[in-house]
Amino acid sequence: MRKGVRVFAPASVANVACGFDLLGFAIDGPGDEIIARESEQPGLVISRISGDNGCLPKEIGKNTAGVAASALVHHLGQEETGIELEIIKKMPFGSGLGSSAASAAAAVVAVNELLGRPLSRQELLPFAVTGEQAADGAYHADNVAPALLGGMILIRDNLLLDWYRVPIPRGLIALVVHPEITILTKDAREIIRDTVSLQQHTEQSGNLATLILGLAQSNFEMIRKSLKDVIIEPQRARLIPYFEEMQQLAISTGALGCSISGAGPSIFALYSNSVQAESGGKQITQLLENQAIESQMFISAINLKGTFVY
Repeated sequence: MRKGVRVFAPASVANVACGFDLLGFAIDGPGDEIIARESEQPGLVISRISGDNGCLPKEIGKNTAGVAASALVHHLGQEETGIELEIIKKMPFGSGLGSSAASAAAAVVAVNELLGRPLSRQELLPFAVTGEQAADGAYHADNVAPALLGGMILIRDNLLLDWYRVPIPRGLIALVVHPEITILTKDAREIIRDTVSLQQHTEQSGNLATLILGLAQSNFEMIRKSLKDVIIEPQRARLIPYFEEMQQLAISTGALGCSISGAGPSIFALYSNSVQAESGGKQITQLLENQAIESQMFISAINLKGTFVY
């Protein structure tokens, strides 16, 4: 029987309000799976993709998982080794939940395991980011790093992939609501202005610094004061129907803060307990249902495990 390995990579929330391209955390669900198997034919191929409604290409150079796995295989000098990838998509595209990042993370872990685990999890990060770059054209790790490594990750420098784990307070709960509409990351990036005012820079820097300090000190009031985005959210909010109403419902049910997850349309809110998170989630999904917008709700502690092998 040919050797094989099955891997799961979780969804993630990028930006976390004030940390555009610098901050992200993993959640327990949903996620993507990759199965890597030995093949008698030399080279890397994608043999099957499911859950994508026929949208994803099987060509290695055009597929996020394929690009990530190919970069790893090339680095290891294993181009002639026969490897088949099966991709099982369990999260929607253009959701703001790091779908492409999850596929890239799962692919590099699966191939690394199949080849005898020559690299550490941290050493796999550049290859996963390369795959993510193929999806949206930008080299950033705020989705890939937490999906691969778990927890909440601060990326000091994306090009250098200089990253740090952020402490997670006990009891911190994430609510994520995904309205079933599609916003592609490339499109959401195109509307962002490339200049900010000095006042915006100062306020956003203060929010990010205080958010990290509040998380490190388990100070929920500090988190509440700082979980605000004054630069990206005002530009992207118009892409998401009823965003302001959803945000207000989250705050009214006790959220420490609420903003856009990645490029959207998903939104996230952080709470200090799951009861409030459930209340906020039910009210937000009811609002969307009243407007004939289907949605999915996820309530999760911060996922500390990241990508794992079954």
